[in-house]
Amino acid sequence: MQVISIHENGICLEIEITETKDVRLIHFGPMPYCKKDARDEEQKKWFRLVELQLTGENQNHHHGSKYTGTAPGSRLCYDRHKDFRTHFGRKLEILQKNEGLVVTSHLQFFDGIPIVRSWTEIANHNGESVGIEYVSSFALTGLAKECQPPWDKVIRLHLPHNNWKGEAQWKSYRLSDLGFTRVFELSIKHLSFSSTGTWSTAEYLPMGCLENSENSTVLFWQIEHNGSWHWEIGDVPNQLYLQVSGPTFNESHWWKKLAAGQAFQSVPVAIGTVCGTIDRVMGELTQYRRTIRRTNRDNEELPIIFNDYMNCLFGDPTTEKLLPLIDAAAEVGCEYFCIDAGWYADGDWWDEVGLWQPSQKRFPGGLGEVLDRIRSAGMIPGLWLEIEVMGINCPLAHRVPDAWFFQRHGKQVIDHGRYQLDFRNREVIEYANSVIDRLVNEYGIGYIKMDYNINAGPGTDLQADSLGDGLLEHNRAYLNWLDNVFERFPTLIIENCASGGLRMDYAMLSRHSIQSSSDQTDFRKNAVVAAASPTAVTPEQCAVWSYPLRDGDSEETIFNMVNAMLMRVHQSGHLADISPERRALVKEGLSYYKKIRRDIRNGLPFWPLGLPSFSDEWISLGLRCGKKTYLSVWRLESEEDSCSILLRCLGPDKVKCRCGYPLESRCKWEWDGRHGRLNVELPKKNTARLFEFEMFSA
Repeated sequence: MQVISIHENGICLEIEITETKDVRLIHFGPMPYCKKDARDEEQKKWFRLVELQLTGENQNHHHGSKYTGTAPGSRLCYDRHKDFRTHFGRKLEILQKNEGLVVTSHLQFFDGIPIVRSWTEIANHNGESVGIEYVSSFALTGLAKECQPPWDKVIRLHLPHNNWKGEAQWKSYRLSDLGFTRVFELSIKHLSFSSTGTWSTAEYLPMGCLENSENSTVLFWQIEHNGSWHWEIGDVPNQLYLQVSGPTFNESHWWKKLAAGQAFQSVPVAIGTVCGTIDRVMGELTQYRRTIRRTNRDNEELPIIFNDYMNCLFGDPTTEKLLPLIDAAAEVGCEYFCIDAGWYADGDWWDEVGLWQPSQKRFPGGLGEVLDRIRSAGMIPGLWLEIEVMGINCPLAHRVPDAWFFQRHGKQVIDHGRYQLDFRNREVIEYANSVIDRLVNEYGIGYIKMDYNINAGPGTDLQADSLGDGLLEHNRAYLNWLDNVFERFPTLIIENCASGGLRMDYAMLSRHSIQSSSDQTDFRKNAVVAAASPTAVTPEQCAVWSYPLRDGDSEETIFNMVNAMLMRVHQSGHLADISPERRALVKEGLSYYKKIRRDIRNGLPFWPLGLPSFSDEWISLGLRCGKKTYLSVWRLESEEDSCSILLRCLGPDKVKCRCGYPLESRCKWEWDGRHGRLNVELPKKNTARLFEFEMFSA
């Protein structure tokens, strides 16, 4: 038997190659493989590196929809492997074969980070076409092999629920809480989580964490795809498994015909493993996300964006309304000014989008007058755009070929009054490029809020093997288009937005430098979303609304500012209409933000009160930034006016603590250095403060 044993960046990986050339992923964890945890040969046959199901092949396992016992996955035989380095770090490639198919498992390590990026490539060297129904991007059996008590007693699944206006809400479950209980050596039931359609995070973030409380280890994963995806946890005889993939036949209407001489590559996924807590997991993911994304100036400088939409103009911009907002935004310190939806339509615009020409009615002196005012105020202008759709009442939609749009059974796909453009189509690409070129070259736009407000469903069957195949190829074509845009305009900032955070994935975020976290209009609820968002996106990419209300007070203004100040400030609200005292609080907050934003770009998030939930009475988000640590604290609906927050991350160093914002804190607080606790008393419900800690060696 041949063994590939790797200890790299805190990951211990063990792969066995048997005398019959079966390839088995025996171990993937933060601690070395222990021989006492070895399984017998009958169990080990389930520890496959890849599961692959082809049409017409036997799925030789117990009945049900689990992706175990696949064929030819069960027949793949070791051919060779490569172990080498790339610019990211070490890389392992393992090739297996079966009857003309060559299946390559790619495992890319990242120097200093306990995460592997994994994907599978299938090449058909057979003389006949094959139909792919499922292929794993990563498969691991034996999740609980180290457990002494039964796995249903010590394993917890941390699941990130996502929702419009309620993004990144993590819940923790025993597997039995979800109905998955040991009743026999294996079961038909499994825990299956998927997203189908063009909103990749409509119900869940494409992530998960599996925690073993017995040995304090966590396995975690992230699917890096902007379309349909699937992952599942289930059991084979006496063992738990995890399988992670892109689209599937059962869940996503995906089927791929692989002709002779063709190859297919699955979507990439990131798999990590640590000893420690969820805070440790999110810190490692933050480092990894910074490593894989496009290098850009925006994430180094973190400029402040004013956007006129949220609790402000709400998609009804005019010259008259914008001019006082522009002056107020510049006065408080904003650096970009984005005109949001509605700039291209005389009236109701929802189902007329697509021409992207400015409205003469809204801007009697021309849009250029407003853009020039933004520039003369010292800010860079931006515009809202939804390039992937065309309204059913857009004149252009009835002049272009039907092949521009997603279709099912010969009919165009319509969702909420919009058609979905198909970026596999060369003419669509040319149209999209012409829009971007005009906005940048003619209007001088430096910022685009790229929104996406429909879900086009499982895909398109036009010139595709299946609905899911059409969607996957469109997803990849759109990413290629984005890459081309950034190559042509490297300093252009394009915000990723999909009704807030409904496409918050790292296929998109490896390109975009900034992500809209939510459309939440209630500043109190927005705090919960904001505090949880660094689980999904790095702080310097995470745009959070701050929108002081016309009829608010000073504490409401402070609360709004604290919501955004440890991430990316998306300033909004009727700044020209609020009192000078409240506008001064906005200006103070933005001035303080400019002093700390170079720390934010390298900060690692933590949650001393636990990951936030809408039912919590106090929440907190911290950023560890070398010698500096920043902590936002919110009192929500708590009847208690004080909270004691343990900050384990500060260690034995001497600590200087102050309330960073607002400077006139109007609250009571005390740093208990002996016990590492911040004791805070906030004056009333729905108030917030931002604290700053500086560490000195003892």
